[in-house]
Amino acid sequence: MTAASARAQDWAVPVVRGAIALAATAAITFSQDHSPALGLLVFGIWAVVVGVVVGALSLRFVADRTTRAITLISAIVTAVAGLLALTVPGGGLPFFLYLVSAWAAITGFLELYLGLRGRGRDAGARDRLAAGVFTAVLAVLFVLLPPDSVTAVGFFGAYLAILGVYLVIGGLSQKWAGAPGRGEAPAAGAATPGSEQS
Repeated sequence: MTAASARAQDWAVPVVRGAIALAATAAITFSQDHSPALGLLVFGIWAVVVGVVVGALSLRFVADRTTRAITLISAIVTAVAGLLALTVPGGGLPFFLYLVSAWAAITGFLELYLGLRGRGRDAGARDRLAAGVFTAVLAVLFVLLPPDSVTAVGFFGAYLAILGVYLVIGGLSQKWAGAPGRGEAPAAGAATPGSEQS
C-alpha cells in the first residue's frame, strides 16, 4: 500500500476506535453493577481490544512514520494496562483508579503531542488533539475523585461515550472530506487555482 492510499484510509482508525468505545459504553450503561470489578473488567477488555486493533490498523493505514510509531506505543501501553486490569488478583477501587489514571496520563500526553504536531498538515490532528484532551481530563478526574466506585465507573463510561461519538463523527467527516469532488487535493500536476489545501 502506498503512502497516499494509506493516508486516504486513515479515517478507519478513529472510526473503529470510536465504535469499540461505544460498545464498552453500552456494557457499562446497561449494567446495574458499577463495582470496581465491573470497571476493571470493562476497562480491561476494552483496552486489550482497542490496543490490538488500533495498533494493527495504524501499521496498515497511518502513513506518517512518527505518528505511526507513537500510535503504536500508545496502543501497546493501552493493551498492557488492559491485561493488568484483567489479571492482577484482588484489584479493587484503589487499583482501578490508579491504573486508569496512569494509563490516561500517558496516552493522553501522547495524543496531545500528536495532535499539536500534526496541526495544519494532518487531517486527523484535530481528532487526536481532542482525544488527548478528553483522556487527560479523565486522568485528572480519577486522581481527584473521592473513593466511590459508582462515580468512578460512571465517569469512565461517560468518557468512553464522549470519545466514541467524537471519533466516529470525526473519522467519517475525514472520510467524506477526502471523497472525490469534496475538496480533496488533486494529484500533482493537476492542481487548479484555489484548490490547494493548507
